Amino acid sequence: MASDSLSTGFLMHLKFQQPKPKKERTSFSLGPNNGLNTHTNNGKPKAFSPSLCSSNKYSLVVTKFSSSAAETAVPPPVASGVGEIKEKCKKWLWKGLFSISYFISHPHEGEGKQESGSGSGSGSNSNPPLLLVHGFGASIPHWRRNIRTLAQNNTVYAIDLLGFGASDKPAGFSYTMETWAELILDFLDEIVKKPTVLVGNSVGSLACLIAASESSQSLVRGLVLLNCAGGMNNKAIVDDWRIKLLLPLLWLVDFLLKQQGIASFIFERVRQRENLRNILLSVYGNKESVDDELVEIIVEPTFDQGALDAFVSIVTGPPGPSPVKLIPKISLPVLVLWGNEDPFTPLDGPVGKYFSSLPAKLPNISLFVLDGVGHCPHDDRPELVHEKLLPWLAHLPASLS
Repeated sequence: MASDSLSTGFLMHLKFQQPKPKKERTSFSLGPNNGLNTHTNNGKPKAFSPSLCSSNKYSLVVTKFSSSAAETAVPPPVASGVGEIKEKCKKWLWKGLFSISYFISHPHEGEGKQESGSGSGSGSNSNPPLLLVHGFGASIPHWRRNIRTLAQNNTVYAIDLLGFGASDKPAGFSYTMETWAELILDFLDEIVKKPTVLVGNSVGSLACLIAASESSQSLVRGLVLLNCAGGMNNKAIVDDWRIKLLLPLLWLVDFLLKQQGIASFIFERVRQRENLRNILLSVYGNKESVDDELVEIIVEPTFDQGALDAFVSIVTGPPGPSPVKLIPKISLPVLVLWGNEDPFTPLDGPVGKYFSSLPAKLPNISLFVLDGVGHCPHDDRPELVHEKLLPWLAHLPASLS
């Protein structure tokens, strides 16, 4: 039993439970003088308190684009078939060494207007391309419920980070957040070749954030963070009392994972379909989104050569730069979407509290907290993500200058 409990906790991060949200919902909007207006769902005014921003007991909505954006018609999400996505994936040789899998979908492809080529995404569409970057354990098909909706108006790219999906998993490779950020920037430079909006989930968000902090405006046009991770693993979040209590256990796990036999045993337990399903059920707010297809998306790449090495390196490696250090470097438009039932990066944890505080401090950041949503909002409740993301994309400034 002990080994079962230990192994099933390693799909993405260690799981922490948080209080259930209360029924009452409080919404926040910017008034004409940039003051925060607050309202409850029963129509009663509510005094603003900074502590509300750090509590998952409320549904927080902070936006800085015009009211007309909220009225933009958002089509219902249409899922793309996993088989269709895999068939359309291409290969790119990064640094002349590593095969990286990526996907591209142009607007109107289903209407006989498919653009040729695998690179620039040039054509009559003037909207910026999007690059979708998955989180830990996921891959390109994790965006299957978003691609068609987003590709109606933007060229959509998605990438398998090194060590995940159908990309290479080199033996003995030391994975870092900085390596993934470098991969993203090189992909933009060599494949996309246009200023791009980066859309990331979990550690994919953090990789996008690092990339944006190091890039010029010629590469990155905007940034969308879906439940951004505080680091490549939970050792980064030392300010959380829950992490402090578990640090000795985390270091013990690191030691055990560096023993090949023990690591193989734990990895085998983690990738058992029933264990994966239970973990996913614990991190999704919408349990209906945890279907057989999702389980297969996660489990299939774990049988690739090098998958175990990647798992061990990521769980035991350095956590990487903190969002707290990176955000002040970002002047690009940033949209933050956060599921309030996320047990990995909860709103009442240090990372959630930090991001909740940003809209009041930085004019380039818009924040929405999504009620009843877990760690992977784009797959958990895609319609809620599209409802906020599409108007934000439509109202990006024509120029950053």
